Amino acid sequence: MPPLHILSASCLVTNDKNEILLIKSPRRGWEMPGGQVENGETITDAAIREVKEEAGVNVEITKYCGVFQNTNHSIVNHLFRAEYVSGSLTTSAESLEVGFFSYEQVMQQVTWGNFKTRINLCLDDTQHPFMVSFEEK
Repeated sequence: MPPLHILSASCLVTNDKNEILLIKSPRRGWEMPGGQVENGETITDAAIREVKEEAGVNVEITKYCGVFQNTNHSIVNHLFRAEYVSGSLTTSAESLEVGFFSYEQVMQQVTWGNFKTRINLCLDDTQHPFMVSFEEK
C-alpha cells in the first residue's frame, strides 16, 4: 500500500505593530493558525482559508518559509508568512481564543512540540526556505 500523507499549511501572521497572531486550539494550546489542504485547493489558498476559519481575519501571503515533515504521522506542513489585511478576530470550533501578541508573549504561551522552533524559523529571514524532518518522541 502506498504511503498516505497529510498535507497541511500554517501561517505566521503579523499586524502593523509587528505582533503575531495566535489561536488557542482545544488540543495543542497556543499556535499559529493552520490545517489540512483540501482536495483541489492550493497550499497558499489553504493557509489563507485556515486563518480566516480559525481567527476570522483576511491575510496576504508574503513569503514561503519552509516545510516541516513529521515522519511518524506522515504529515507535511508548509509554513508561510502573511500580513493581516482586514477583518475582526473571532473564535471558532477550532480556536478557543485568538489574539495578536508580542514576540515575548508568544514565546511564553506556545508550549506544544516544536511550534516555537517553527515560529522562530519563520521570523528568521536568513533561513528561507528551510526543510526540517523529525520524529515525535
